[in-house]
Amino acid sequence: MNPTARTVVVWALVLAAGALVLQWLEYQYVARAFSRDIYIGLIGTAFAAGGVWAGWKLSARKAAGSAFVRNDAALKSLGLTGQEVRVLERLAAGQSNKEIARTLGLSPNTVKTHVGNLFAKLSVSRRLQAVRKARDLELIP
Repeated sequence: MNPTARTVVVWALVLAAGALVLQWLEYQYVARAFSRDIYIGLIGTAFAAGGVWAGWKLSARKAAGSAFVRNDAALKSLGLTGQEVRVLERLAAGQSNKEIARTLGLSPNTVKTHVGNLFAKLSVSRRLQAVRKARDLELIP
């Protein structure tokens, strides 16, 4: 089964289970088996647990032991130079232009030029956008 179909099946089962639980709770509420506070607590707990589970699944990252493999095809198609990639890595580390210039042995104006080129090649307008897009394209770890 391909990953997309598996994801659809898992979410369908989760939603079906949630609907079943809500229907059972509605029946119990109509039957007056429990007080209203218990229903509120059960529903709140279910949503909290579901939110934690969904957040954990959606934010899961690759294992720390796996080595980063740069996407050379994307690197080549964007036309990024080696120096621009080094500047991009320093941007991801949160360094300012002056810190990048000092680290790489460049002038601050050269760093500004590289950052401007990165913005143009990645079609972004901010540093954070450039880092996010580069990570999505697997250009930087």
